[in-house]
Amino acid sequence: MTSRRTRVTVVGEALVDLLWRAGAREVHAAPGGSPANVAVGLHRLERPATLLTAWGDDPPGDLVRDHLAGTGVDVRRLPAGPGRTIVALAYVGQDGAATYDFLVSWDPRELTVPDDTGVLHTGSLAAVVEPGATRVLELCRAQRRAGRAVAADLNVRPAVQPDPDAYRAVAARLAGAVDVLKASDEDLAWLYPGQEAAVSARALLAAGPGLVVVTLGGKGALAVTRDGDEVWVSAPSVSVVDTVGAGDTFQAALLDAIAEHGGPPTGRDALAAVLTRCATAAAITCTRVGADPPTRAELSAFSQA
Repeated sequence: MTSRRTRVTVVGEALVDLLWRAGAREVHAAPGGSPANVAVGLHRLERPATLLTAWGDDPPGDLVRDHLAGTGVDVRRLPAGPGRTIVALAYVGQDGAATYDFLVSWDPRELTVPDDTGVLHTGSLAAVVEPGATRVLELCRAQRRAGRAVAADLNVRPAVQPDPDAYRAVAARLAGAVDVLKASDEDLAWLYPGQEAAVSARALLAAGPGLVVVTLGGKGALAVTRDGDEVWVSAPSVSVVDTVGAGDTFQAALLDAIAEHGGPPTGRDALAAVLTRCATAAAITCTRVGADPPTRAELSAFSQA
């Protein structure tokens, strides 16, 4: 990659979360979506970011459009059918953790990335829901062949694909098309029940990426590499308000590091430093309501405190 390729291009869904908190009698509509949250997180870290996404001409789509217009992210709305915005019902428990159900439509077309893209990112619904998932996978393969770094976040959503065997096949295909793959320990526990996270991460590593990162919630994160390294870092102790957007914030910080270094971090010390920064960014998000990632200044101030 040349030095001018500093942009991270994110391809994936923007949607409306209907947040239903434990004990509440009203549902709160909030625009979001994992890829959209990642793009916002990158922008707040002062990383040039472009979001390739789609939404419908409907009331949820109006909310998505207005939200994205105020984020500062370069948003490119893709031609798509059938013109319906994705809606997610998010149940938020007393512990702040969320579970999801979805009304899904993902059919983007004309997937073209900006010339100054250094890193392409995708994942979540965009990598699972057809017909768009196949096009996104083809884009990942093409961009990897073109010399760009490609990353993905599994962000497993059983509500859209309840068959673990089918989901494992999706995960393997995605792993084979990227340089860096991220998953949570909950993702891996659902995909590979009864198996330790590090073992599952190495199974995904065998499919093709050079780096697999696993988030462990309050326990931090671990990473395994093609070179045989295994690195674990702890997470800062914070008072959790909710966990919505924490994984997306972690991924934004990881992508920022990949773009900064011109590729995935290599060597145990460099990898540990990157993972620590990512875990810190995610921890800050957990102290806030909803997907509200920190700015670069906030992350630096927290890290130095």
